[in-house]
Amino acid sequence: MTGQSELFSAPAPKGQALAASKIVALRTQLNRWAHEYYVQDAPSVPDAEYDRAFQQLQALEGAYPDLVTPDSPTQRVIGAVMEGLTPVRHRVPMLSIRTETDTEGSGAETFDARVRRELKLLPDAPPIEYVAEPKFDGLAMSLRYESGRLVQAATRGDGEVGEDVTHNIRTIRQIPLTLPQGAPPVLEVRGEVYMRRADFERLNERQRERGDKTFVNPRNAAAGAVRQLDSKIAAQRRLSFFAYGLGEVTAAAEGGPEFASHYQLLQQLKKWGFPVSDLVQKALGAPELIAYHQHVGALRDALPFDIDGVVYKVDSLRLQRQLGFVTREPRWAVAHKYPAQEMLTRVEGIDIQVGRTGKLTPVARLAPVFVGGVTVTNATLHNLFEIRKKGVRVGDQVIVRRAGDVIPEVVGTVPAALAPVAQALAGSDALADAAADAQGEAADAGRAAPRVPYVPNFRMPRQCPVCGSAVVREKGEANHRCTGGIFCPAQAKQALLHFAQRRAMDIEGLGEKLVDQLVEGRIIRALPDLYRLGLSTLAALDRMADKSAQNLLAALEKSKHTTLARFLFALGVRHVGEATAKELARHFGTLDAVMDATPEQLLQVPDVGPIVADAIHAFFAEPHNREVVEQLRACGVTWEEGAPHDAAAVLPLAGQTVVLTGTLPTLSREQAQALLEAAGAKVAGSVSKKTSYVVAGADAGSKLDKAQQLGITVLDEAGLHALLAGSQSA
Repeated sequence: MTGQSELFSAPAPKGQALAASKIVALRTQLNRWAHEYYVQDAPSVPDAEYDRAFQQLQALEGAYPDLVTPDSPTQRVIGAVMEGLTPVRHRVPMLSIRTETDTEGSGAETFDARVRRELKLLPDAPPIEYVAEPKFDGLAMSLRYESGRLVQAATRGDGEVGEDVTHNIRTIRQIPLTLPQGAPPVLEVRGEVYMRRADFERLNERQRERGDKTFVNPRNAAAGAVRQLDSKIAAQRRLSFFAYGLGEVTAAAEGGPEFASHYQLLQQLKKWGFPVSDLVQKALGAPELIAYHQHVGALRDALPFDIDGVVYKVDSLRLQRQLGFVTREPRWAVAHKYPAQEMLTRVEGIDIQVGRTGKLTPVARLAPVFVGGVTVTNATLHNLFEIRKKGVRVGDQVIVRRAGDVIPEVVGTVPAALAPVAQALAGSDALADAAADAQGEAADAGRAAPRVPYVPNFRMPRQCPVCGSAVVREKGEANHRCTGGIFCPAQAKQALLHFAQRRAMDIEGLGEKLVDQLVEGRIIRALPDLYRLGLSTLAALDRMADKSAQNLLAALEKSKHTTLARFLFALGVRHVGEATAKELARHFGTLDAVMDATPEQLLQVPDVGPIVADAIHAFFAEPHNREVVEQLRACGVTWEEGAPHDAAAVLPLAGQTVVLTGTLPTLSREQAQALLEAAGAKVAGSVSKKTSYVVAGADAGSKLDKAQQLGITVLDEAGLHALLAGSQSA
């Protein structure tokens, strides 16, 4: 995008006419960039360039409020609380379509046979051409444009009357606020508002961190956001949109478009700026519909969004008109569903899994149930707070969801009195909604959910079920963790890989595949076992020969001689990164002093707060971890130690924060960092107002730009040497 930054970096014009011209240019460019990013998934400029232009537009509109228009990119999130959602009568009804629920090919064959029969086609007549597209699991939406501007967005409602949700739909970046020239005077675009799985997982993770209610599935989260009164909520949930049809459109005789086929209509929607799924394709006759159903079904788990089936439509609009409707369903379209992703089952027990980082995850042991195409027997409950919030106990009837590669999870319970109703709904999209509504009605009526016989609440164990170490939950955290660390077998792989990394013990050749073999073959159970490995044991492993084994043994021998900071970092103490390990080594001087330090003494170390101090103290208070350290010592692992740091002897660059960026002529990043830290400076990874210096080499990037914007002193390598020389002389 050469030249764009120059276009938008000039001072704001003084006159309103010039301001108006600049505003139009900025809006045009921002809309194009947004279309590239949100619809085409092919951004042509970095985020910083977009943000810079957006901020300039905000400044101009702030200076000239009379020039603000509803279709400006700055007006997508208004944030005003509406008094209520206004009913909207659809000029063209938003009808539902018939559903075929078989999971094989007969649904397509039945539909094709029915269409041919309605059209009175002879058996030897050519096959019918269809359009096949995904059936998105979201919320149907109608977007109305008049004179090229979005004027109204409405939900399906009952098909005749929906709700005005324009204020929320404007927050969806994939939906154009204005249309290009040539669009018809009146255009109603029909499509689906949905939430991508990654956005849904991020939303639920934020909800869990805040202790708020999590959402059952992406469809519920999207539907809830669309119907909020405050558009800021919709903006925060990152909704998306796919277009798949039209409602009211200016007639061709009055200057509107004239389409011969549904596929042609979709291609035109793309040209007008609407996102249309890449999975849409033509299909000739029942065999190709069956192939499409199987093809998309195979892709279903890998898609970034939820679908619950595919939709077949007769492509010819002339034939669609000829086929017409039956009751409230078109004869020319059908939905062909996939296996349900939400089902009802019973919790038979709650077990604990210990992850590779020590996190304890409660897992529901379930009566086997077929969900999303597989039989599910276990589902995550995330943490104790989720269990309490959802009220899950052994024996409960629960809703289990499995979508894509997401681990099956329990999304809610069904009171015993309502279980028969939920069972009747099992496998339908309405299951979770109906159960939640029924529970809400019971609560409103003051009825407690019956639990017979009584089962006590689940409690997290106090000792790790794998290694027996103490289990702790840090203040402000939802998760419980094992303190066994380097001793716990469940954490062995992660502990080994962390221990061996370049900035820790630097054991070259100890990669993930080799660690998998060593741990899964029970050759290594704890870190000291690394230094007990023999040539014959290593050479017998897959992809290992005598030479590779000898190289690894040499790397292990070399790693025995390290620094205290590297060794502390290698132990994998929670919250102790490289910088903190260096501060601990500098402050205490010896490992024994660190291990014996009280939380109050640890708080005297720079950058160590209460949470980090408690984590360090808990780690070394665990006898198993101390035993591992002693065994490593016995294996010959040594580290450089020194006298404890004298608080009165302040290092010359103490309190200074330096950021390194780019490539220096003679010093590596690690060498420059070591020199700065030896002088007492803190080396940070990002530039802020607290940064003292930025040392920039060749190919310095955005960090250099930010330093210049903030007026921070920028040094080259010579300047770095001068700074260090000055600190030494001081």
